[in-house]
Amino acid sequence: MFFNGEFTKHRSRKKGKKMVVVVVVCSRSSSSSIVVVVVVVVVVYVVVLVVVVVVAEVSSSSSSSSSVVVVVVVVVVVYSSRLVVVVVYLVVSSSSSSSSSSSSSSSSSSSSSSSRSSIVVLVVVVVVVVVVVVVVVVVVVVVVVVVVVVVVVVVVVVVVVVVVVVVVVVVVVVVVVVVVVVVVVVVVVVVVVVVVVVVVVVEVVVVVVVVVVVVVVVVVVVVVVVVVVVVVVVVVVVVVVVEVVVVVVAVEVVVEVVVVVVIGVVVAKLVAAV
Repeated sequence: MFFNGEFTKHRSRKKGKKMVVVVVVCSRSSSSSIVVVVVVVVVVYVVVLVVVVVVAEVSSSSSSSSSVVVVVVVVVVVYSSRLVVVVVYLVVSSSSSSSSSSSSSSSSSSSSSSSRSSIVVLVVVVVVVVVVVVVVVVVVVVVVVVVVVVVVVVVVVVVVVVVVVVVVVVVVVVVVVVVVVVVVVVVVVVVVVVVVVVVVVVEVVVVVVVVVVVVVVVVVVVVVVVVVVVVVVVVVVVVVVVEVVVVVVAVEVVVEVVVVVVIGVVVAKLVAAV
């Protein structure tokens, strides 16, 4: 709580009347709304001033003796969690002489009635002005609040849209990066697998070719060896058969020769014996 001090003071003296209006404003924080405080103080000041004038005129016209009216008004306004307290202290005193003639009484009564009518008109005008001021202030406050709310909503919507756009862009970028990385990894894996398969196939083909060549060579060698062996065996057999045939033929020839010789000898001996 702090004390702003005496806001305004109004003093006037007329025909023994004294009006003192003191307005004190207290607030919880120094950042209270100046517009609200000023409007509240002006409205209360005008209303109280009218009440003071009315009370003074009525008291002076209705009674010839001196009168003192003391009014204390306390207005508490809560605005935006700030407390505004307006204290109005009024002292109205009036005095007049009791000795007067009948003619002066009648003239004073006529003047008091005219003053009353003028006071009523003044009160009506002041009340209308106060109501208009209050309505204008309320409309201004409502417009300001609506504008502030609209601005806040627009700012919030813009911030939300920006955040959503940023999030969408980030998500799209992340998805694109992930897709690119996955595609690159898949391509690399496919290339590596193809290379490995090609290398393995080439190695297998080479091994198969080598094995086939070796087998063919071995088969050829075996065939050649077999052929050579067969040829050798055939040659040996042929030679042996030829030799056997030659021997047999020679033996037959020898036997025939021997038989012929023996037969010749026998025949010769037979011939000789005869």
